[in-house]
Amino acid sequence: MSMLARIGESLRFRVMALVLATTVSALLLSAAGLVVYDLRAYERLWTNDLTTTAEVLARSSAPALAFNDRRTAAGDLSVLKARTRVVAAALYTREGELFATYVRAGAQAPAFPQHPQADAHFVEGGDLVVLRRVVEGGEVIGTVYLRALFSPFERLRDYLLILGGVMVASLAAAVIFSSWLQAAVTRPILEVARVAREVMQTRDYSLRAAKTTHDEIGQLVDAFNDMLAEAGRRAEALREADRRKDEFLATLAHELRNPLAPLRNALEILRVAGDDPQRALKAREMMQRQLAQMVRLVDDLLDVSRITTGKLAVRKGAVELQGIVRDALESVRHFIDSRRHALELHLATEPIIVEADRTRLAQVFSNLLNNAAKYTPPGGRISVVVERQGQEGVVRVRDTGIGIANDSIAAIFDMFVQLDRSLERSQAGLGVGLTLARRLVQLHGGELSVQSEGPGRGSEFVVRLPLAQATPPSGPGAAAEALPAPAARRILIADDNVDYASSMGQLLQAQGHEVRVVHDGAQALETALHFQPDVAFLDIGMPRIHGYELARRLRAQPLTARCVLVAVTGWGQEDDRRRAREAGFDRHLVKPVELAQVQAIIESIPVSQL
Repeated sequence: MSMLARIGESLRFRVMALVLATTVSALLLSAAGLVVYDLRAYERLWTNDLTTTAEVLARSSAPALAFNDRRTAAGDLSVLKARTRVVAAALYTREGELFATYVRAGAQAPAFPQHPQADAHFVEGGDLVVLRRVVEGGEVIGTVYLRALFSPFERLRDYLLILGGVMVASLAAAVIFSSWLQAAVTRPILEVARVAREVMQTRDYSLRAAKTTHDEIGQLVDAFNDMLAEAGRRAEALREADRRKDEFLATLAHELRNPLAPLRNALEILRVAGDDPQRALKAREMMQRQLAQMVRLVDDLLDVSRITTGKLAVRKGAVELQGIVRDALESVRHFIDSRRHALELHLATEPIIVEADRTRLAQVFSNLLNNAAKYTPPGGRISVVVERQGQEGVVRVRDTGIGIANDSIAAIFDMFVQLDRSLERSQAGLGVGLTLARRLVQLHGGELSVQSEGPGRGSEFVVRLPLAQATPPSGPGAAAEALPAPAARRILIADDNVDYASSMGQLLQAQGHEVRVVHDGAQALETALHFQPDVAFLDIGMPRIHGYELARRLRAQPLTARCVLVAVTGWGQEDDRRRAREAGFDRHLVKPVELAQVQAIIESIPVSQL
């Protein structure tokens, strides 16, 4: 861009141009009006002056005209020598004949008009001409002719010189005013533009524009600085979120690889164990623990996805808070014992009934207990207190672990925030457990809070839940009736994951069931029509015919209409379960599926339904 173009786009130049253009326009319009007015006034002035002179001459020369005295008439005209601007004069008789003339010395005699009659005035050849009749006793006896220098252009020149000086002075004043205006208006705006340009170039949101006024421009500067501060906070939040994301991805890779190594080792142990049942048993137990860890990680990620999409839901009922805490303790007791922690459990003697989803709330307490065990050095102490306070059930989980710094308490429940990111901690976690726990507590109408006296001094997490209005059913009638021993069933397994389908088929065959295994939807439909299974475990994302369509076709066939259909899929959102129900599925399992889940479904089917 050229220098001239840059100057043209400058705010300072535009303000200066605006002020000067306004000033010049006003001066030109004023000057034009004054010039026109003055020229007309000048013409009227000279016309009136010459008309008065002509009337005086008419009175003084009337006797000379009456007595035909040319010498006296010439003498009367000679008095015009005192009027230097009068260049010529003449007297005419009543018949319009030239009677006497006067021409100023050095001036060229004009062409006197022939037989002038009426009074008149006009401009001719740059001179002003006045004609005035001489009247005596009510009778016209002659005419006076006067010719004087008019010179309107000289008058215009003088005026233009004066206006030029005035315009120069006015423009100088406008420049001074523009400089003040720039200091008061454009300088703060230019300062804002400069700071904005530097922020765009350097991404330094700590920069601020200087405030020089307290008017609307000052408010603009304040608003701009506030915007920079907010942008800085958001940029810092984005950087922090990006940092957490990177840490989360690195931790996720670490946490997923950790179980894979022992799983691989366990497979190798099983391969070389031979006839040693003890070694094989230990290898299987290790594989179960590591697989459960991987499932927990995947479940946490799925729950986080449900949180971010607003689809995390709970199914509440009246349950005893102490029983939920016992469930949670049972799931993490092995980990607590492996860390050699002392566990103190204080449960209220009277039942504390809350309206809750037992599984989800147990997940909350399991997370808190797991964190307490994880972030407490081996040999520490963990205390769990369940009590009633007013209309709330309160659960306190306190540990003697690493504690929480004051500046970290506010962010401890944020997504991907970890209590300890040091390399010495072998089980850092994904940084989503506390976020999930607080959201689950909030869905129950409760509150999850934390307090700590500082690093190395432990921490205490407190869950507060509103008490339920009803009590859970109790007594012998509340217990489920014992089911008869499961009979052998005809089972169809359809999944394009060959290893999963084949291994699950072998396990069910080992329990005495008759099993058919296929790997696409079309095979499943054909096999089901001939095999007529009692139960069908169907994958959703299969080739040729997907699971939803397969379920609809099986429901439409009389031979398979009463078959119990179970969706087996990696999709576990509420919308996925709804689609499965609409397609005709009776149950919905989320991968990875455990054998116990499959057995429970098979055993729960009444004989009358088969």
